[in-house]
Amino acid sequence: MLSGLVIVDKPQGWTSHDVVGRMRRLAGTRKVGHAGTLDPMATGVLVLGINKATRLLTYIVGTSKTYTATIRLGQSTVTDDAEGEVTATASAAGITDQQIDDGVAALTGDIQQVPSSVSAIKVNGERAYARVRSGEDVKLAARPVTIHRFDVHGIRRDDAAGVVDLDVTVECSSGTYIRALARDLGNGLGVGGHLTALRRTQVGPYSLEQARTLEQLAGELNVLDMSLAARALMPNRELTAEETAEISFGRRIAAGAAPGTAGAATVEHPAAAFAPDGSLVALLADAGSYAKPVLVFAPGTGPAATAPAEA
Repeated sequence: MLSGLVIVDKPQGWTSHDVVGRMRRLAGTRKVGHAGTLDPMATGVLVLGINKATRLLTYIVGTSKTYTATIRLGQSTVTDDAEGEVTATASAAGITDQQIDDGVAALTGDIQQVPSSVSAIKVNGERAYARVRSGEDVKLAARPVTIHRFDVHGIRRDDAAGVVDLDVTVECSSGTYIRALARDLGNGLGVGGHLTALRRTQVGPYSLEQARTLEQLAGELNVLDMSLAARALMPNRELTAEETAEISFGRRIAAGAAPGTAGAATVEHPAAAFAPDGSLVALLADAGSYAKPVLVFAPGTGPAATAPAEA
């Protein structure tokens, strides 16, 4: 059974669910999931798991993400991006480069962010965007996020239109909304703002360089083997043959690090354990002087998989 990760370069206009549906047909299995959505307007890295590799997705969702984006100052939209109608305008012609730098600095580091009202966050069991579409005024609570990097690469001014376009790179924690970042930058400058372009270039250790378009994957389904995926994603532990046998039966073995140390694996952040032949055996968490399996994988997660695909 083919199992592993597929790093997709999502096309514009597709939902993440659309991509999952396409991958189910290409891989010939219903067991396909993704590690965090991308808005239809956005392009770039979407990590999919096939069959057994869907069990790794929960550990990918919480990793940091990197994006390139274009932010337009001077216009606010109902969706905080270019897909929504403009709700307010204010000339950004007088905004200086220094004011932009100051605004970006204020949104860098640990911040409290109110997600876009058209996000997929559930409010009383219903998606926020569905409530907005039905005419409801949705107010979401602020949540802590971390903006590791917020770099402005280009500033393009259209004084006649009263807008300023910023080309930026953002590296951020899981749960950050780049649309909301654009909105808050514009609001902080007093002119409003929204996102006009978004491309995700990195999810944890998986980058755009590894990604393939759906057209490419239809010709050759490149699947990143689970062992390689886990080695890049989490701390590694090499097992002896005896330890491999014990773990394969779900038994405990000696801890990989002293309890409470920086190297200790936890249930939330386990270590990937490999057999002497390099295959992925389990995910381990240290508990006192022992390491216990969080997940145990069947043997046979060896070399990288490549399969011919059918449209």
